[in-house]
Amino acid sequence: MDKYYYELTITPSGYYELYLDLVSSLVSEAIEELDNSIIIRSEDDDLQIVQDGIITFTQELNKALNSDIKCDMTITKKENQDWVKTYQKSVKAIEVGDFYIHPSWEDEKKDKINILIDPALTFGSGHHETTNSCLSAVLKYVKPQDRVLDVGCGSGILSIASAKLNAIVDICDTDKLAVEDSLKNFQANGVVVNQHWEGSANNTTKQYDVVIANIVADVLAMIHKDLKSTTKEDGILILSGIMQQHQQKVLNRFQNYKILETIEKNGWVTLIIQNKKV
Repeated sequence: MDKYYYELTITPSGYYELYLDLVSSLVSEAIEELDNSIIIRSEDDDLQIVQDGIITFTQELNKALNSDIKCDMTITKKENQDWVKTYQKSVKAIEVGDFYIHPSWEDEKKDKINILIDPALTFGSGHHETTNSCLSAVLKYVKPQDRVLDVGCGSGILSIASAKLNAIVDICDTDKLAVEDSLKNFQANGVVVNQHWEGSANNTTKQYDVVIANIVADVLAMIHKDLKSTTKEDGILILSGIMQQHQQKVLNRFQNYKILETIEKNGWVTLIIQNKKV
């Protein structure tokens, strides 16, 4: 990577699409559009040629249209950054009770239950309110040797947390990539998945001490029968991904069941429900 790169900003006063088409045909580099400006970046000092071409194009366009179009342009020399290091600095470790969730480039904490999760396409790094609340619930309600099902496992963070508490964990997700990422994260954390599958809770006939589903309210309402049937009598359901205004939609599906706790954070709700009619 070169130490410097060059940035050409092009801001026409009119006929923006014509300028965009021209620039796209002139350069092979990626183009950024920002605030009615076209931005080109290059590590080669060749943007002056592009600028000269646009000056000529503007002159010819004004002659053809008998107009007075202006096109402001600036070339700036900038210092390259190590984008990997910049990105890594932006991803922070987080503590949730006894859990310490950290990326691979951060050291573990000896006095915490460490969970290694590198940010990826699948959901779940501990920072979002729903994941954070679920982690608190896992600490409180998951006991050693509990059988736990993580429905919609995402990155696997909640099931890994359960496994770190010596639970026996099954995971599932309708997204194949999520299951694959979870399995990789389990391996990275030195814990074991009991069973895994692509699909939802209706793909098993087993019953669990704790069922975790951090999804969205509409899906929780839709699969409520499967969530109930996979939870043992007196077992615990940890339901999250619920925006506050949709909380009642989920509660309506669990009428007459015991609500043990409601955790609210910044407009997001996590419900802890016991599979026990009251």
